[in-house]
Amino acid sequence: MSFSGKVKEELSRQWNTARHCQIAELAALISLCGSIFTDSYGRYSIKVHSENLAVARKCFTLIEKTFNIEADISTRRNILKQSVSYAVIVRRHEDALRILQAAKLTDEHQSGTEKAYSVNPLVIQQTCCRRSFIRGTFLAAGSMSDPNKSYHFEIVCASEGLAHQIQEIICGFSMDAKIIRRKKSYVVYLKEGSQIVDILNIMEAHISLMELENVRILKEMRNTVNRKVNCETANINKTVSASVKQVEDITYLRDTIGFGKLSEGLEEVALARLTHPDATLKELGKLLSPPVGKSGVNHRLRKLSEMAEQARQKQGGLL
Repeated sequence: MSFSGKVKEELSRQWNTARHCQIAELAALISLCGSIFTDSYGRYSIKVHSENLAVARKCFTLIEKTFNIEADISTRRNILKQSVSYAVIVRRHEDALRILQAAKLTDEHQSGTEKAYSVNPLVIQQTCCRRSFIRGTFLAAGSMSDPNKSYHFEIVCASEGLAHQIQEIICGFSMDAKIIRRKKSYVVYLKEGSQIVDILNIMEAHISLMELENVRILKEMRNTVNRKVNCETANINKTVSASVKQVEDITYLRDTIGFGKLSEGLEEVALARLTHPDATLKELGKLLSPPVGKSGVNHRLRKLSEMAEQARQKQGGLL
C-alpha cells in the first residue's frame, strides 16, 4: 500500500464524537467526490463515490452514525483498468434532504455535477470542525507522495471557489498552501516537509505523522553526513592542490638557484615540504626546530612561492 493509502486508511478509522464535526467531514466528502441529484419533482438523492474502500466505508459510517440512515453501497469493477470503484447512495428524498440541510448544501449544488460544491462557512465555524473538514477533503480527493522520495501533499478540486476555500482553511492553521491549475482541475498543495507534518497532525493521522518524521530525521542525518563529507573532501582537495604547487615551486628553486641562497628558516621548511608532501601546515610546523605555528609555516611557504615566481620571470626574461 502506498503512503497516501496508509494515511487514508488511518483517517478512515479516526472518529470525532461531536456531531458538528461529523457533519463537517461528511460535507467535505459530498463536496469533493459526491453528486447531488434532483428529479422532476424536486426530490433529492445523493451519491458519493470513491476508488478507495476505506473512504467509502468512512462515508457510509458517517451517514449511519450521524443521521441514523442506512445508505446503499454499489461496487463497479473495471476489467480493462483492473480497478474497483465504490458508491455510497442515499436514495430516499427525506434522508437526502436531512443530510443536505445539516451540511447546508441544499442551495449550493448543481444537480448531477460532481465535485462542484462550496461548503457553507457555518458548517466549519469551529476549529475542530475545520480539522474534520480538512480530513474529509483529503479522504475525498487528496494524495501524498512517498516521503522517501519527495514531500508533496495535494487536494484536487474541480471548482476554483472550493479550492480557494480549502486553501484559506489550511492557511488558517499557519501553513502556506498554494493553488495550481492542472488541466480542468485546481490543486491545493503543500511542498514543505514540516508543513506536511503539521497537516497530518491537524487531520489526526498521528501514526503516519510519526512515520514521516522518522523519514525526515533519517534524511536530515544523511544530508548532514553528506555535507560534512563534501566539506572535508573539498578541504582535502584544497590542501593537496596547495601542497603540489608548493612542491613544484620548491623543486624549481632547488634546481635553479639552489637552497644555498635561502635563509635558514626557508631552507628548513622547503626540505620539510619536499620530505613530507602530504603533511598539513600544522604537521609541518611540528617538524621544524624550534616548532612553528600554522601561520608561520604558511608565511614561509608563501615566500618560497613568491621567490619561485620571480625566478621564473627572470628566467623567461633571459630567454
